[in-house]
Amino acid sequence: MHTFTGGPRGKRNSEAPHLNDSSSSLSVFLLYFVEIITLLLVQTNRYYHDHLKRLDEGPSPQPDVTEAEMLVFLAVTIQMGHYIWDKLTDYWSRAYNFHTPFYGNAMKRDRFFHILRFLHFTDNRNEPDMRDENSDRLWKMRNLFEILNEKFSKFYSPSEHLAVD
Repeated sequence: MHTFTGGPRGKRNSEAPHLNDSSSSLSVFLLYFVEIITLLLVQTNRYYHDHLKRLDEGPSPQPDVTEAEMLVFLAVTIQMGHYIWDKLTDYWSRAYNFHTPFYGNAMKRDRFFHILRFLHFTDNRNEPDMRDENSDRLWKMRNLFEILNEKFSKFYSPSEHLAVD
């Protein structure tokens, strides 16, 4: 058995002095995810514009995804874990047995599917040569992984007894 040698557990007050016991869940969420939301915005909009450039003709362009829309998209996606339906379109259904006004009130179905279709974490133009055995197999998620590692090590010090669900 190894002896635990970690420092004080929990939030690192020196890194986030503005957070306290009365801080909202959103404040804590944004502490970790504001940089990820920016990454999602930039890469999702870039991927959509790259898609438009490949089309000769097509539907009229959609507006760029905004920060507010990305936050709502993430909230809707998280909320979907509370009510599990067979198809994503069921969340916006008006059928009596499916109707949950939250989803339609939060975001239009077509906008949700637009964001979902073009959701990206990295620029595809930076794809490594996958024939190289040393290439990064997580390259599409590498930026996200590095941001999360940096944020968790900066803002949180785990205790000796840690459960991961």
